[in-house]
Amino acid sequence: MIHRFRSALALGALLLPALALAQAPVIQISGANFRPLPLAVTPPRADAAASAAASEVDSALMFDLQAATLFQVLERKSFLADPKEGFTAQEIQFPRWADVGAEALVKTQLSLDEAGNLTGVLRLFTVGSGRQDFEVTKKADAKNPRRLAHQLADALYRYFTHEPAPFLSRITFAVKTPQGKDVWLSDWDGHNAQPVAQGGLNLLPTVTPDGQGVAFTSFRRGKPELYVQKPGSRPELLVGSGQMVTGVAYSPDGKHIAYSQAAGEGAQIWIANADGSGAKQITDALYAINSSPAWSPDGKRIAFVSTRGGSPQIYTMAADGKDVRRLTFKGSYNQTPEWSPRGDLIAFTARDERNAFDLFTINVANGKVTRLTQDQGNNEEPAFSPNGRQILFTSTRDGGTHLYVMAADGSNQLPLPISERGAFSTPDWGPASADKE
Repeated sequence: MIHRFRSALALGALLLPALALAQAPVIQISGANFRPLPLAVTPPRADAAASAAASEVDSALMFDLQAATLFQVLERKSFLADPKEGFTAQEIQFPRWADVGAEALVKTQLSLDEAGNLTGVLRLFTVGSGRQDFEVTKKADAKNPRRLAHQLADALYRYFTHEPAPFLSRITFAVKTPQGKDVWLSDWDGHNAQPVAQGGLNLLPTVTPDGQGVAFTSFRRGKPELYVQKPGSRPELLVGSGQMVTGVAYSPDGKHIAYSQAAGEGAQIWIANADGSGAKQITDALYAINSSPAWSPDGKRIAFVSTRGGSPQIYTMAADGKDVRRLTFKGSYNQTPEWSPRGDLIAFTARDERNAFDLFTINVANGKVTRLTQDQGNNEEPAFSPNGRQILFTSTRDGGTHLYVMAADGSNQLPLPISERGAFSTPDWGPASADKE
């Protein structure tokens, strides 16, 4: 079985007070003193035209904020304030919110215009000071109310962290079918999924650098080859050498790809231009399987798996194939690495002494290994969010193989709210997307 990995990054959060009257507090994600901000989020208030969209906006916004790892989203059943309470600081009974432990309060209003645009207004209040500290207005097509929720969550996340959130990005994954495996592309939370490659065996999808398509391995011509495709379009052959070619990883600048190609009794790592031209072999370990290439964030090195030492282990090398270094020495089955967006850690799946698969990270500089999952079925194929704060992965803890998200330190593990059930595998998390209203 081939596993997909994305690097993991330890998370901590320190809430700093405002340094000046007009300056917002900043949640700096560093260190180990993490205390999530207790946050109350009321159900959105919608006008008559927008009422049908309120439930979708609410569920998407709540999941985004729960998965963000920055907030302790309080249970609504504990709320003591009047549900009809207003939306201005003068109308809010802040002591009622303090009584339930809220330090911050979020309220949203929804409206729908005649052109079919859904508008959301989000206001953030600090309970202790009794004042409004932030307000944002976003618009989206009424046919996609979850998009509006992701925009609002993104704005709130940026307010607190001064960095992009992952809520407007996209993910891809494979789903098992009676005929093989299909590849899908969806919003970050698994909703609004679109089929990309259907029929036959399609594996190991990777979101393209523009976030609009997927590169993947397909057996449509018998042997595995690499294709690239957008939803609703025809597949384009990316690499088809006549040999077995699997897995594709884009360089950080999007100009090159790396992949594994069968050679004799083994497999070697190759790099090529992003369109598949100019291919060059960069490993030459005879009789060894070299696979699962993953670029470092600066594009100077590539992590990969090799059996050259007798068992699958994680190695790194320069992007030209020189300066090969073995990274993992513990365990006999370590698979498909990938660097964290900051470059300090590499995440991977490993099989433990009980033959269970779990997720780990290893510090590139000192070799320290940290376990992220344990005692909850098999957990595999991590994929990092574009800001490095969350990890997407597969888990069998619920009886099937479902998609989960967690903080990069292994905390706050949540199943994605996908209504369809199935055997999901090899997820990949695409690049950050701009907020285009």
